[in-house]
Amino acid sequence: MEAVVVLTQLLDRLGLEGAGLQQRLDYLDWSEQDGERLRALAGAAEVVSAGFVEELYERLGRYAEPAAILRDAEVVGRLKGRQRAYYRGLFEGRISIDYLRERVQIGQVHERVGVELKWYLGAYRLFLSRVLEAWLDDPREPVRQELLAAFDSLLKIVFFDMSLAAEAYIAAEHRALESSEARYAHALRGANDGIWDWDLEHDLLYVSERWANMLGLAQQQVGQRSAHWFERVHPDDLPGLRRAIDEHVQGRQPWIHHEYRIRQFDDDYLWVLTRGVMERDAEGRRRIAGSQTDISERQHFQRQLEYAARHDPLTGLINRQQLNLQLLAAARRLSRPGARHAALLFIDLDRFKLINDSLGHAAGDRVLVHVAERLRGCLRGGDHLARFGGDEFVMLLDDLACIEDAEEVAARVLVALRQPLCLGERSLVVSASIGVAPILPEQGLEDALQAADLALYSAKEAGKARFKRFDQSMQDRVRQRLKVESNVLQALQRNEFTLHFQPVFDLRPDRSEQPVAVEVLLRWQHGEEVVAPAAFIPVLEESGEIIPVGYWVLEQACLQVRQWQASAPNLYCSVNLSGLQLQEPDFVERLRQILQKTAMPARKLVLEITESLLIDQAGSTLASLRELAAMGVKIALDDFGTGYCSLGYLNRFPLHVIKLDRSFLNEVHSNPKQQSLCRAIIGLSRSLGLKVVAEGIERQDQIELLLGEGCCLGQGFLLGRPMSGKALEQLLQGCLGAE
Repeated sequence: MEAVVVLTQLLDRLGLEGAGLQQRLDYLDWSEQDGERLRALAGAAEVVSAGFVEELYERLGRYAEPAAILRDAEVVGRLKGRQRAYYRGLFEGRISIDYLRERVQIGQVHERVGVELKWYLGAYRLFLSRVLEAWLDDPREPVRQELLAAFDSLLKIVFFDMSLAAEAYIAAEHRALESSEARYAHALRGANDGIWDWDLEHDLLYVSERWANMLGLAQQQVGQRSAHWFERVHPDDLPGLRRAIDEHVQGRQPWIHHEYRIRQFDDDYLWVLTRGVMERDAEGRRRIAGSQTDISERQHFQRQLEYAARHDPLTGLINRQQLNLQLLAAARRLSRPGARHAALLFIDLDRFKLINDSLGHAAGDRVLVHVAERLRGCLRGGDHLARFGGDEFVMLLDDLACIEDAEEVAARVLVALRQPLCLGERSLVVSASIGVAPILPEQGLEDALQAADLALYSAKEAGKARFKRFDQSMQDRVRQRLKVESNVLQALQRNEFTLHFQPVFDLRPDRSEQPVAVEVLLRWQHGEEVVAPAAFIPVLEESGEIIPVGYWVLEQACLQVRQWQASAPNLYCSVNLSGLQLQEPDFVERLRQILQKTAMPARKLVLEITESLLIDQAGSTLASLRELAAMGVKIALDDFGTGYCSLGYLNRFPLHVIKLDRSFLNEVHSNPKQQSLCRAIIGLSRSLGLKVVAEGIERQDQIELLLGEGCCLGQGFLLGRPMSGKALEQLLQGCLGAE
């Protein structure tokens, strides 16, 4: 059956069916009459053919090449019989499909046994010469003999040329094929691919030398069966490879294109890409031919990219994207019956910016790497640790017996981080604040992270280096803060700010009851709600809105106090100054413009600053404060003694007033140490020529102590609460009336 298929394919390729055959016959002027003429000579031709066959084989035996093929007498006898039958067929004069198949088969046999074209073309010439001799009436007649010899000579040279032309044509095709094969082989070498060919019918496998070399093997070590190939495929990859091959063989895929791992000579596995396509060969057998490419380097690079996509490059921890996937998996587990608890720890290093700013970012990176290692040491089996960004880390704690177990892990983290960390010759102690939040089955991932972040914020507010567990009150506070933030930033444009004034008095009994100064206080009323300064002042500071608000306060305060100075010319105006205001490069100039606009004498303005402002901005602050002092503006140091101020600042900065914080007066009547501190601060200030204003006076004994130490100025609820401008104006008028 296969031979019939191959023969049919060959007839089709030679154009011997349909229009192709008819074209050949038309070109030769072949007609039915030609067939009749040949059939009329069939009897005589058979006699000639028989003698010619004997002569032909005797002549072929004289030459080494055909003689080597014709050594077997049995084979020669069979060939002679077929050739005599062939010559009989010539004189039947009928070109049928059987005739065509027989001729094509003869050509195939010649090619298979190695008979070159020159031998059987020469045989045709000899046959025609012998037939011509037999047809002539008297070939010995001189004229006919001469014509016969001339025609025979013509046949010889024509068939000689035919053989040369045919062989040259075939040689050219061979050269083209060899060139194509050479280019193909060169391309394969350039592509570094291995070649394989699999005869499916007989399960015969051929692999090229390069295919075998990829595995560190010689060609003959691979084996010639598909089993030898498949036994080297990684067990996890074999089903996929077989499926890819079957899909193609069954016609469901146009080709094979599959990546898999194959075992090398040393039992390591190599990633390869195999490609292949099935077709039928010249004999009709199914074969799959293809290539195999070493893609191990690409796979390695791809794995690196996949790792980089999931991990932080500095610490090697998983990143936010991978953390989200782990959170999703944890949420799915929590939704199953009988699932235990899970929690997040949001970890933020305290004052990490100080490390970067003082030691450099390279040292900061090393700190983060060490911290990551210590955090890994606190993990339990099944937990996950991610670098969330910057100096933030997130722990996902899964399968907890109870949520309190998460707090135990948080406590362990704090202890681990408190151990000194060595960076070269430096030793650092790194602390962290931690927010603890449970993960709930019905909770979204963003909600879980937000809850942990809120708990972290609460830990920071409580003093850092601690953990806080999330509760709903944290969410409520944040919502309230957000509400405050969104409204306070528009309060100035909405004219919602007002000023209140707290009077400062001379405490000596013989002095007038009229205030000597007023401290200006900012108040905000949003609709019907009066918002406490502690709730909105930090928001103004963080947003930078304190700068325009601060200029508004200065201008309004100077306008108001300047009006009061018409009846109380010695009244001072004291305004709290934000550090952000003082950092403005044109602050001094803008203040000068406000004083000119309001006609406020510079010597009657007191600007209150905090100790932290002196510490954080010592260089730029000093120049601005000296310029203000040169204008005549008084500088007061607020909340003295409650921060980290060095006593050297009292001499270095142009200060005029020290404000004694209320915390020193709270227990002055019962705590001897507090009394000593008050006396020391007052005495130090007086020795430096600084005035002292005591804050938070609420009892008469406090006034007596202050006067006993020479402190004559004070403010507090006992003397007068903060009040509106109208109320203070009434106070001033009352004092004037009393006089």
